[in-house]
Amino acid sequence: MSTGRPSRRVLLRAGAGAAALTGLGWGAGSLYADTRQGAGGAADPSRPVRIGYLPITDAAPLLVAHANGYYDDAAVPVAEPVLFRSWASLSEAFVAGRVDAIHMLMPMALYMRYGLRADVRITAWNHINGSALTVRPDVAEVADLAGESVAIPAWWSIHNVVVQKLLRAAGLTPVMREAPSRERRTVALLPMAPSDMLPALNNGVIGGYVVADPFNAAAEARGVGHIHRFLGDVWNDHACCVTMLRGELIRDRPAVAQGFMDALVRAQAWARENRPETAALLSDDYLPQPKPVILTALTYSAAAHQDALHHPGWDGERLDFRPYPYESFTEELVRAMQETVVDAPAGFLQGLDPTAAHRELVDDTLVTRSIEKVGGLGVFGLTGTTRTEEIDP
Repeated sequence: MSTGRPSRRVLLRAGAGAAALTGLGWGAGSLYADTRQGAGGAADPSRPVRIGYLPITDAAPLLVAHANGYYDDAAVPVAEPVLFRSWASLSEAFVAGRVDAIHMLMPMALYMRYGLRADVRITAWNHINGSALTVRPDVAEVADLAGESVAIPAWWSIHNVVVQKLLRAAGLTPVMREAPSRERRTVALLPMAPSDMLPALNNGVIGGYVVADPFNAAAEARGVGHIHRFLGDVWNDHACCVTMLRGELIRDRPAVAQGFMDALVRAQAWARENRPETAALLSDDYLPQPKPVILTALTYSAAAHQDALHHPGWDGERLDFRPYPYESFTEELVRAMQETVVDAPAGFLQGLDPTAAHRELVDDTLVTRSIEKVGGLGVFGLTGTTRTEEIDP
């Protein structure tokens, strides 16, 4: 079981082939031969659940549950969470069975299931909102990005989906593998690890980046960029990261899987009501960013970012924790991905039925039980299990 807060984080760097999961050339299914029997034997009832995460606020529920001892309370053995530096390395480790539970970009979850045919499931939303388009100080409008490069965390990311909607709404064309042109009003999209984005912006390599926090808050704190638009103001209450478990964990260790989800949902309920304390926990042991930056990311003021909010009533600046996975979002995301430019194998999207995708990839059984245990949907500001998607770039 967890033994309290670790004194340091374990860093795993991307291995061979990791770049493929961001869409840079891995053939679909190349790792699938080993995805049903992960390293260490997932069915072993005594083996701790292995958690992987990126050093961003998206990981908060997984880490708060560890820091507050919620996994212990649920009688779930958990190893010390492992920090990864890129979505590529985290994805590869998960598909290969080196970690059992992760927070993951939802478009990449679809790629894992249908592009790689991996035995993985979305078991909850990890959080909503929490991302933004941050640009250089001299960029006043999205149209000013013509002829510039914009960094994205991965081709299979909600960030890529939404930023392309923003670019097209401003009359710009997203391109890949070619130099951007101001005359042709094109913008080059560059996959980049989140930790590399702020230095690239500061050095003038890119005109902006779209990513999860606290990297947007860090740019403003250092005066090297400003938040132009919160993504939650473009797609109301969208899921950025989802919680994923490997299929054999759910099938072979159902009590552990349920306990893990109970701890995660409990952590979400606690984190949304204890934001300063959450920032302190994350900065103390889990994230490399300073506490003030993490706290800013968890408590953005709408008044201080009026220009970045076209729909103030949406509270798009507010990262929140709402675990229920809405079917309407999965369906709309599949449709949006089918219209998004990616430098990646995208054949799996052809003919993919949005409703079937939700049914096959998302298992809401565990999270539904967990939500009831903490008091129901109302604890998370929710009123029902259906909703209508609102998108306005």
